[in-house]
Amino acid sequence: MDIMFVVTITACLALLFALVTAKRLMKMDEGSDDIKRITGIIRRAASAFLKQQYKVVAIFFAAVFAFLLIMYFAFGLGNPFTPFAFLTGGIFSGLAGFVGMKIATSSNGRTVVSCLKSLNEGLRTAFSSGMVMSMTVVGLGLFDISMWYILLQYVFKVGDFNTIANTMVCFGIGASCMALFARVGGGIFTKAADVGADLCGKVEAGIPEDDVRNPAVIADNVGDNVGDVAGMGADLYESYVGSILSASALGVFAGLDRIGFILPFMLAVLGVIASFIGAFFVRTGDSTEQKVLLGALRKGTYTTSAIVAIGAFFVINLVTGAPILGGAVEIAGVTINTYGLYAAVLCGLIGGVAIGAITEYYTSDTYKPTCDLSDSSQTGAATIIIDGLSLGMKSTFGSVLIVVLAIAGSFFLAGGTVASPNLGLFGVGMAAVGMLSSLGITLATDAYGPVADNAGGIAEMTGQPSFVRERTDALDSLGNTTAATGKGFAIGSAALTAITLIAAYKNTIEIDSAIDYQFNLDILNPQVLIGLIIGVMLPFFFSALTMSAVGRAASKVVMEVRRQFREIPGIMDHKNPPDYEKCVGICTRASQREMILPTVTAIVAPIAVGIFLEFNGIAGMLAGVAAGGFLMAIMMSNSGGAWDNAKKHIEGGANGGKGSDCHKAAVVGDTVGDPFKDTSGPSINILIKLISVVSIVFAPVIYTLFNLI
Repeated sequence: MDIMFVVTITACLALLFALVTAKRLMKMDEGSDDIKRITGIIRRAASAFLKQQYKVVAIFFAAVFAFLLIMYFAFGLGNPFTPFAFLTGGIFSGLAGFVGMKIATSSNGRTVVSCLKSLNEGLRTAFSSGMVMSMTVVGLGLFDISMWYILLQYVFKVGDFNTIANTMVCFGIGASCMALFARVGGGIFTKAADVGADLCGKVEAGIPEDDVRNPAVIADNVGDNVGDVAGMGADLYESYVGSILSASALGVFAGLDRIGFILPFMLAVLGVIASFIGAFFVRTGDSTEQKVLLGALRKGTYTTSAIVAIGAFFVINLVTGAPILGGAVEIAGVTINTYGLYAAVLCGLIGGVAIGAITEYYTSDTYKPTCDLSDSSQTGAATIIIDGLSLGMKSTFGSVLIVVLAIAGSFFLAGGTVASPNLGLFGVGMAAVGMLSSLGITLATDAYGPVADNAGGIAEMTGQPSFVRERTDALDSLGNTTAATGKGFAIGSAALTAITLIAAYKNTIEIDSAIDYQFNLDILNPQVLIGLIIGVMLPFFFSALTMSAVGRAASKVVMEVRRQFREIPGIMDHKNPPDYEKCVGICTRASQREMILPTVTAIVAPIAVGIFLEFNGIAGMLAGVAAGGFLMAIMMSNSGGAWDNAKKHIEGGANGGKGSDCHKAAVVGDTVGDPFKDTSGPSINILIKLISVVSIVFAPVIYTLFNLI
C-alpha cells in the first residue's frame, strides 16, 4: 500500500474526532431562554454574514478559475490541474472557517452554562469547540492535498515527482485567496464593531462592556465569530497546507524524489496523532489566575510538542529507510544524514515554542511589559499608545532572532551549503512543518478564546451571577494571550514557508521547459534591488488599506450608536431595545466592500513587477515582502495583544479599575490595537505566501507579457 494513504486515513480520523466532539457539545445544556435568544441572534447574524461574504468571493473565484482555464486551454500556459485545485483549495479553506464559526456560535451559550458549574467545565467546553475547529482545519487540509496526490498518481498517471511537486505547490493559491478574503473581511467586520462598541459604550456612555443597551454589542459578538474564528480557520488552513506542500516540493527539488515528497506529510500525520493525545491533558481547577490557566493549556501543547519531538526521529528513519537509530542513507543518488533532518525539524518545533513564549511574555498581563503598559494609562491615552507601539517594535528582536537561528540551524544541519543549497532549503521546509506540526492543538488554544469572549458577553446581557462573568473574563484574558501566541506561530511559520516558496519559485522557473530564463540574483542587480524595495513597501501599503477600512467602518458604527442613544428614547432605562441589526448591517456592507482591494493588490503586485522587472525583480520582491512583512506582522500582533491585556489588567482592579480615567485611556489604546492584532497583522502572513504562490502560478503569463512588451 502506498504510504500516502496513511495521510488520507489520518485526515478522516481527524474529521471523525471533530464530528464526535461536536456531537458531544451539542448534547450539552443550552441554558435559559435568555441565553438561547442571544445565542440565536449571534448565530443567525454570523451565518448571514458568511453567506454574503461567500457570494462575493464566489464571483472572484469564478473569474480567476475562468482565467486559469483560458490561460492553459487557449494559450497552453501553466498547468491543466491548477484551475481545479484552485477551487478545491478555496472551498476547503472556506469550509474550515465555516465549520469553526458554526461550532463557536453553538458553544458560546453552553460555555456560560458550564461556567455556572465550575471554571474547569467552562474551559473544557470552550476548548472542546476549539478542538473541533483545529481538527477540521488539519483534517480538511490533509484530505485535500492527499486526494490530489492520489488523483495525480493513480488516476492521471503522473509518475514524475518533479511534475507532481511542481503541480501541487501551485494548489495553495486558492487557499491563500480565500484566507485573505476571510481574514480581511472578517477582521474589518469584527474590529469596526469592537471599536464602535467600546468608544461609544465604555468611554462615552460609561456603560459596561457587552451591555444590552449598546446597539453595537451584538455586532461585536458576531464579529468575534466571523473574524477571530472563521477568518482564523481559513488563515491557518492556508498556513498548514502551504508549509507541507512547499517542503514536499523542495524535497523533490533536492533530488530525494518520492521520499522527499512524502516525508513532510508523515510529520504532519505524527502531529495530528500527538494533538489527539495532548487534548486530554487540558484541565484546570477553580483558580482564575492567569498562570494557573496558562499552565492548564501548556499541559496539552507541551505534551503534543514532546510527542512530536520524540516521534519525528523514528518517522524520519522509517520513511527514509535509515537504521532505526538513524545515520547516513542514500536516496536516489543523494546522501543525507537523518540526524541532520531530525535536527532541522527540532529547529522548527523549538522555534515555534520559543516564539510562543516570547509572544506570551510581551502580551500577557502576568509579565512586566504589559503591566508596565497598563501603568502608562495613568498619564492618558497618548502615552499608552506610544508605549504600546514601542513594546511591539521591541518584541520583534526576540522573534527575529529565533527565526534566524531556526533558518540557519535547519539549513546547515540538513546538509545545505552556500554552493549546494537544495538539501539545506529542504531542511528549512522541514522546520516549517515542524513548527506547525502541533497545529491540531495550538489552534484549539487560539480558537477557544472568541468562544470565551462571547460567553462573557452573553453572561453580561442575560444578567448571570457575577462569578460567571469573573470566570468568563479569566478565560477571555487567557484567550487574548493564546491568540497572540497562535498568531506568533502563524507568522513565524510564514517566514520559514516564505523562504521555501522563494526557492520553489526559482526551481519552478528553471525547470519549466516553456520558460528560458537565467536568474541573476546579485543584490546589486537593479532589478533585484528595486524589487526588494517594492517588496518591503507592500506590507505597509496593504496594512494602510486594511487599517483605513476599519477606521471608516468604525466611524459609521460610532455615528449610528450615537444616533440611537440620542434619538431612541428609553434605551438607557431599559424601556426600549436598541436596533442591533443596523450596526450588523453597517459592518457587513463595509467589510464586503473593503476586502476586495487588499486581495486584488496581492494578486496584481507580482504580475506587475514581473512585467517590468522580469523574474529577477519578482525574486527581490518576494524577499522584501517576507522580511518586511514578518517584522510588521509581529509588531502589530504583539502591540495589539499587549494593549488588549493592559485594558483587561485594569479591569481586574489595577490603576483604579473599570470606569476610571486609566481604564478609559486603556480602552482607547485597545481600539488602536484591535485592527493591529485582528485585521492587518494576521493578514500580512497570508499576503507573504499569496504573493509567492501567485508568482509561481502566473509565471508563464508574466514571461509571455514581458516578452511582448
